[in-house]
Amino acid sequence: MIFLKRQLPIIIAFVAGIMMWIRYYIPSEVSTNLEDGYLEWVRIIVGFAAILGILSLLQHHMLKIRMKRPGFAFSYVTIAAFALMMFAGFAPFNFPGFAEKNMETGSLFNWLYEFTFIPMQATMFSVLAFFIASAAFRAFRARSMEATLLLVAAIIMMVGRVPIGDLISNATPTFMMFGNEYHFIDFEEWTGWLLNVPNAAAKRGILLGVYLSQIAISIRIIFGIERTYMGGGD
Repeated sequence: MIFLKRQLPIIIAFVAGIMMWIRYYIPSEVSTNLEDGYLEWVRIIVGFAAILGILSLLQHHMLKIRMKRPGFAFSYVTIAAFALMMFAGFAPFNFPGFAEKNMETGSLFNWLYEFTFIPMQATMFSVLAFFIASAAFRAFRARSMEATLLLVAAIIMMVGRVPIGDLISNATPTFMMFGNEYHFIDFEEWTGWLLNVPNAAAKRGILLGVYLSQIAISIRIIFGIERTYMGGGD
């Protein structure tokens, strides 16, 4: 039992990691076939993981309903919506008023997705914008030099991305520099510089750190040093 819970996952992680490493650094027909087989197994495992996720979701909400926990009414909505989408997607017949069945365009499943799920998703993202604005108001207070720079950059980006920024730029005088004509207040140029120079530099630095961290974690997992993915219980 200990072998199945501890040694076997480490062996699988080591073999899979080395196999994918060989595929990229020693390309050959054999390694390509191994990668194709590995990807097939990944899809199979993802399918089983989705089943486990569905069962866990239903179990969580059923327990919440049975225990009458706060907000249990929303669990009814979640289970009903899940059952409706499953039935609409797998039903072998056309529903009244719909020309197609299953998940094809013109089916009940497609209608529910386009006119129920997508509008609700857009609503959630719209509400999120107000939370972002509230957080920005609290964060963009000129209490230090760094906060002041962040505030100035945010104002330039916000004004430069709306039509009023172009109106302000066009209303200011122009001057010549290096053979090009510029406005004294040119939000378009300023926003472009902020995006392409300091923002791009910071983004690349962050991504470089993320990639190096991923490499380090991958090496630790392959050689069995990092074992948190196996869980903490016996």
